[in-house]
Amino acid sequence: MSPLAIAILAVGMSVDALIASIGRGAGAARPSWADALKTGAVFGAVETLTPLLGWLMGVVASQYVQEIDHWIAFVLLGGVGGRMALHAFQRDAEAPVAANRSLATLLATAVGTSIDAMAVGVSLAFLQVNIVVIALAIGAATTLMSTGGILAGRFLGARFGRYAEIAGGLALIGLGASILHDHLTA
Repeated sequence: MSPLAIAILAVGMSVDALIASIGRGAGAARPSWADALKTGAVFGAVETLTPLLGWLMGVVASQYVQEIDHWIAFVLLGGVGGRMALHAFQRDAEAPVAANRSLATLLATAVGTSIDAMAVGVSLAFLQVNIVVIALAIGAATTLMSTGGILAGRFLGARFGRYAEIAGGLALIGLGASILHDHLTA
């Protein structure tokens, strides 16, 4: 996987966490740097671990599905990307943001936004990739984007979050299509 594809994947996987962080920041009267760093660290750690777990599950299953692995990667990435874009279109931009600040809520949100990274990890098990590099790239992008999202949330709120989520979803769909194209033309 090329560095550009890894960067696109990392940013695409981080968009859900960015949106959640913007919402969390929008719900705070004035988000602190400590809150932003804590949120970024939690989201980043979870987003680093989930593609690794997904990859391990995919490796176990890969021997049974080698003939259709490119289709599985395409369907999983396309499905995750499509869900992200569809969710963005269905979300009410005017809905108020809940401002629960507990660590348990933060962890639950981090896990919820990282399920798609686990599905991507499963699809990556069928490709010849360095999963550690990819997981670290996803974790780093998520940490940076979530930290910035908290701080920017006060100013951006729900106004631009929808567009970021759509772009992230389309990027994942494009990555899945690229994997399928590369396999079918090789």
